[in-house]
Amino acid sequence: QVQLVESGGGLVQAGGSLRLSCAASGRTFSSYAMGWFRQAPGKEREFVAAINWTGGIRYYADSVKGRFTISRDNSKNTVYLQMNSLKPEDTAVYYCAARPMSITKATREWDYWGQGTQVTVSS
Repeated sequence: QVQLVESGGGLVQAGGSLRLSCAASGRTFSSYAMGWFRQAPGKEREFVAAINWTGGIRYYADSVKGRFTISRDNSKNTVYLQMNSLKPEDTAVYYCAARPMSITKATREWDYWGQGTQVTVSS
C-alpha cells in the first residue's frame, strides 16, 4: 500500500514557475514508478509526466515537453515536478500517482493516487 500527498500548488502568472512535490509512504517507494497527471474543470484527467523506479526513464506529454521536468529522490520518498514557462492552459488540479511496475501514460493503469493540488496560471 502506498499513500501519496502532494504539495506546492498555487497561483502564478504566465511565464512563471512552480515545483510540485509528492511525498510517499511505504518501504517500497524506490520500486514504484511515479507519475503526474492533471485534470482541468470539465475535462478528463490527463497524463503529464512519469518516471521509472531508477529515474533513468522519463515520459512527458507533448504539451509539457521542454517546460516540465519530473525527478525523484528515493532517499526522501519524494517525486517532484518542476514546471517552468507556465501557461494559462496548465491550470488544473495536479495529481501524483504510483504503480509497482513499469511506467505508462495510461491513466487507468495507475494504482495509487494522491488527493491533488491546485495549480492556477493567470494570464
